[in-house]
Amino acid sequence: MRAVLFALALTLAGCRKDDAPAHLEKARTALFAQKPDIALTEFKLALDLLERDNSPESNLYRARALRGAADIYAFQFNDAKRAIEVYRELITVCPEAPETLEGRLHLAALLWHQFRDLRGAIAEYTAALARNPPQSAELSFTVAKLYFELQDYEQCELEAGKVAQKFETSVYVDDALYLRGQALSMMEGRKPDAQRVYLDLISRFPESELRPHALVELGRLKADTAPEEAIELWIEALKTHPTPTAVQQQIALVRGRLRATTPTTVGDATAAFDWDKYPVYENHGEGVGGPPAKTSAEAVGGTAEEAKREARMPVEAVPTPK
Repeated sequence: MRAVLFALALTLAGCRKDDAPAHLEKARTALFAQKPDIALTEFKLALDLLERDNSPESNLYRARALRGAADIYAFQFNDAKRAIEVYRELITVCPEAPETLEGRLHLAALLWHQFRDLRGAIAEYTAALARNPPQSAELSFTVAKLYFELQDYEQCELEAGKVAQKFETSVYVDDALYLRGQALSMMEGRKPDAQRVYLDLISRFPESELRPHALVELGRLKADTAPEEAIELWIEALKTHPTPTAVQQQIALVRGRLRATTPTTVGDATAAFDWDKYPVYENHGEGVGGPPAKTSAEAVGGTAEEAKREARMPVEAVPTPK
């Protein structure tokens, strides 16, 4: 009798162990049929069966069940809080499972977009990067963007620089350079460095969709000290900029400022000596509002009476000062 009971117990144990993958398969079928509530039930049944099983095989099934349940909460039921709880359980219980990497990324996105927990999101992306995933360049750039949102421009500049250096052939290099230039331009005393980064982007990636934006930002950095150069950069940006009207407004603004602050006769030799415009001055060349020019008598200390007499004398009779 005992032998029969023992054999029955072994049979039941084997069935319980084999039921976990069966429930996972049922869950996948339910998801395909767009029945997330049934799929979630199957994932929970699989987890209940695996609760006391610590074998490597059961750990794989546990990771799949936890990931599946968390995804349903996140994407089917829009229950971000419950999804975060299950993703964190997945990370704790199955840290090395393949499903955990994607789970971390989903968790990071929820923390970022649903709860604005930017530092929490950075922590999850950084943990994912420690496993050297195929999308490392994209994740590294995302970390840099999050630091920019936090207004931690110094760390953003460092992270963006890492992307440009570590992933030289990545499609995210021009994005990283542009972000690095933005971060540098926000830092005290780093505008010259920002200009160099924008120039690097413009020269290295002439076909990048960020090139016209870099030209605009470079022009803004030069607008106060070299407005003519800024205008030239903006005119170049107009060729491919997606919103040329905004660039044209910037050009008009700086041109208007130049007209308002630059005399129209500067650099015009004819206008500079057009004395007929200033008839009130007897001695052309005196500055506006300046005193009348002295006669030769007054220049050497003569009296006003002597100056009057000099004014009535023929030119050749005017005494030469000694």
